[in-house]
Amino acid sequence: MTMPTSVLTPVSTKTTTFGVVSFLNARPLREYIPVREDVIVRPEVPSRLFDVLEAGACDVALLPVVDYWRNRDRLEMVSDACIASDGETMTVRVYSKKPPDRIERLYVDGDSHTSIVLARLVWLELYGRKLDIVPLKEWKVAADAPAEAVLLIGDKVITNAARGFGFEVDLGAAWRHLTDLPFVFAAWYGRRGERNLGAARMLNEARDRGVADAKRIATEAAPLHGWPVDTAVKYLCEVMKYRLTPAMQAGMDRFFYMAENHGLFA
Repeated sequence: MTMPTSVLTPVSTKTTTFGVVSFLNARPLREYIPVREDVIVRPEVPSRLFDVLEAGACDVALLPVVDYWRNRDRLEMVSDACIASDGETMTVRVYSKKPPDRIERLYVDGDSHTSIVLARLVWLELYGRKLDIVPLKEWKVAADAPAEAVLLIGDKVITNAARGFGFEVDLGAAWRHLTDLPFVFAAWYGRRGERNLGAARMLNEARDRGVADAKRIATEAAPLHGWPVDTAVKYLCEVMKYRLTPAMQAGMDRFFYMAENHGLFA
C-alpha cells in the first residue's frame, strides 16, 4: 500500500536517515548507529519500510527481502548486516486449529511481506497445499477467533501469544527442513547508483558492536518490548543471526528461485 505523500517528508541531503525494523530483533543492528545531528534512525514495521525508502524519507532501509526482489532493478544491498535465522525463529509462526496439511485458508499479519510468501511456499512444497491468503485486520487471542490458521510475526508472537490453536509451524524451522539452508528475512538496501559507502561502514560497525553486546541489549530492551528477559536474551544471542554468510546468500537465492517458479511474487 502506498503511503500518503504528506506523511513522508524527503530527507535533507545533509543527513543520513536509516529506516529500521521496530521489533526487538533489529535492536543489535540499530543500537550502535551513531547518535548525532547528521544521522536519523526511523523505526517502522517491516511492511512500511519500502514506501518510506521510495518516498525519499530515508536513505537506507532494513527491507524485507521480498520488497528488494520485487524492486531489484532500483535497489542494491548496502551492508552485509541482516536479520536471519538458521532454523527456528521464535517469532515467525503459523498457528492452526487443524493439522498443517489440512489448512486451506491462512489469515496473515499485515506487518509482513516476506513471511507471507515464505508461508505460501512452505505449504506448496511441504504440504502440497495452495493457501487462500486473507489479510488479518486485527489479531484476537481468543480461542473462538474465526481464523482456522493465522500467520503472526514479530514481538506480538511473544507478547500477545496465540491461544486456542493446537498446531504451530515455525517458518524458519520449516525452511531449514525443506532446504537445509538458513533464511534471510531482511537486509539493508538503498537506491541503486547512490554512493552509500559511509552508510555501509556505519552499519557494519553498528552490527559488530551490537552483536557483541547482544546480552545487555536484550536485558535492557526486553521490558520495552514486553518480552521476558531470559527469552529476549536467548532470542538475540542464539536464535537471530546478523551477518550475511555464503550459506545465507544461498538460502536467499533459493527462496527467490523457488518463489518465482511458483509465481508467488505476482
